[in-house]
Amino acid sequence: MIIPTLLADAATSGITGSFTLGVAGAGAALSIGFIGAKAVEAIGRNPGSFGRVLTLSIIGMALAESIAIYALIRAFTGQ
Repeated sequence: MIIPTLLADAATSGITGSFTLGVAGAGAALSIGFIGAKAVEAIGRNPGSFGRVLTLSIIGMALAESIAIYALIRAFTGQ
């Protein structure tokens, strides 16, 4: 409930894409760190699953990073 209020206040006060980019970048960084930590934990428990875990973690990291890239595009186009 507080996030929409903060976003509305930011829009009326003149904060533009930099806020969006910062939030998306922080979310992407946290997501990538979480995916990496869980991948290392999974490989530590079962070393034989290295190839499958690596593939899935790379795909997951790419999807998390794409959100930050979308925010970057949105921040610079002003939409």
